Amino acid sequence: MKFPRVARLDDTDEHVYTRAAAVGEPAIPGTFAYTFSDEDPVRFEGKRKQAFRHGFLGLESFGRCTVVTVSEMDEAEYKSVVERLAHHLVSEYGAPNLGDALPVAREEVEYAAGLCEHELNTVLAVERTISGDGEIHETFKVIQPKARWEGQAVQIWAMEPEEKDPTDGGAEGPPNGGKQ
Repeated sequence: MKFPRVARLDDTDEHVYTRAAAVGEPAIPGTFAYTFSDEDPVRFEGKRKQAFRHGFLGLESFGRCTVVTVSEMDEAEYKSVVERLAHHLVSEYGAPNLGDALPVAREEVEYAAGLCEHELNTVLAVERTISGDGEIHETFKVIQPKARWEGQAVQIWAMEPEEKDPTDGGAEGPPNGGKQ
C-alpha cells in the first residue's frame, strides 16, 4: 500500500520546527494535535506557527516535517503505525485508554494513506488555515516526480549529496567546485 514518508529537500526542518521528523519515517498530517488542543492556533508564533501552518507529523519521532513523499508500506508496518499513534494519543493527548485511541489512530492513518493516490515519489505539502468561525482547513499541494514536455518525461530535480571542495581543507563548497 502507499503511505506518506518524511522527505527533506534541505536542512530547513531542523531550524523551523521544535523537533524535526527523521527522513523516511511514516508521516500523517497530524492536524488532530490542534483540534484536540485548548490552545488557539491563531495565537501561535515562531516554530509553533510554522508547525501548524505547514507541518506533517512523523510517526516515530513525533517531530514535524514540511514535505512527504508517496512511498510504499507493507501491512505489518501499517498496523505498527496505527498502534504507535494510538499509544501516543494516550500518553500525549489524554485518550482514556488504548481501546478508545485505536479507532481514532486508525482513522488518522487511513486519512494519510488516502492522500497517496499519486505516483510513488510524488511530493506532498500541506497548508493549514483557520476560517473566521475557528475551523481548521487543510490544503495539499502535489508535486509530481516528473514533468511532461511534449510527451517526454523530464526530471525536474535530483537529490544528490553535497560535495566537499578539496581545495579549502574539507569545508563544503558549491557543487562541481563552483563551475558552471
